[in-house]
Amino acid sequence: MTTTPEPPYYAVLFTTLRSGWGDEGADAAYGAAAARMEELAATIPGYLGIESSRSDDGTGITVSYWASEDAIAEWRRHPEHLEVQAHGRADWYEWYELRVARVERARSFP
Repeated sequence: MTTTPEPPYYAVLFTTLRSGWGDEGADAAYGAAAARMEELAATIPGYLGIESSRSDDGTGITVSYWASEDAIAEWRRHPEHLEVQAHGRADWYEWYELRVARVERARSFP
């Protein structure tokens, strides 16, 4: 679970359907790239954290949290991230949807 500051902040929602889901080699390569992207995103000023989940059919959602739209733009333009995006479109995703939202309120339990 990611701990975020008091709102407002931003959430980038990345919903996907993986190609080749269940292929051990493809899954390992994807996992390594995802881990690297998480590591790299954490170096961007304004990065707040990430949460991710994937269902048995390969549908997944990753939500990354950011302090500002400028931080999101810096992440979007990062050269290594751009390379992995191209690889994802070519090899890892049947489809994806990306949404950016401003978080106005947040609650947690307990």
